[in-house]
Amino acid sequence: MAIYLTELEQEDLSFPSPFTALEEPNGLLAFGGDLSPARIWMAYQNGIFPWYGPNDPILWWSPSPRAVFDPAQFQPAKSVRKFQRQHQYRISLNLATSNVIELCALTRPADQRWLNSQMRHAYGELAKQGRCHSIEVWQNEQLVGGLYGISVGQLFCGESMFSLATNASKIALWYFCDHFSRHQGQLIDCQVMNPHLKSLGATTLSREQFIQSLLSFKEKAVLSGCFEPQWLATPTSPVPSRIDA
Repeated sequence: MAIYLTELEQEDLSFPSPFTALEEPNGLLAFGGDLSPARIWMAYQNGIFPWYGPNDPILWWSPSPRAVFDPAQFQPAKSVRKFQRQHQYRISLNLATSNVIELCALTRPADQRWLNSQMRHAYGELAKQGRCHSIEVWQNEQLVGGLYGISVGQLFCGESMFSLATNASKIALWYFCDHFSRHQGQLIDCQVMNPHLKSLGATTLSREQFIQSLLSFKEKAVLSGCFEPQWLATPTSPVPSRIDA
């Protein structure tokens, strides 16, 4: 059976409707275009993201169902809470975004590195524009875990995470959920469900539900200071009390 996909034009940043995405492969919407920060930003505002392999053209996706976290309801495992009390990783926000992006790529096996140099450059440029943000986890002076993504109003589109030490990425997600919800963040998009996300408590929304949430949240701002570079936890900080019950 032939598959018909929209080819994006270099000079046109618009995308087809997410509701025209294929059922198989799930969510494949379009190909081509480029990885300019402007195009990627337009994609996220419409519930679309780029993802493609080393021998593929640029591919654009909007899958259904969509994996998400409600940051206000996120509950870390008791073992993770206990671990952080004992080891007290330091947690920061937007203090090492370029490093997090690089490590999200380089800590994966070479044949699984979808986050290529072009994409890393584009997300780096979006960080300079205040649209791409990171959470960093530090063990002493070493960056051992983190995640990054794109903020679209009160929605955060998580892109990738990495971990070089026990529980580092789980603690990054925990502290980000707490911080984001305290600043009126409403939803974290994780794109496609997998066993790891499910084990952390992710749920799913249909495409219709996700796009409705996106339209509701993208025009609403988080509280001032949400994404200012800052420390969220130091060795003397208590673990987040609101989700440490």
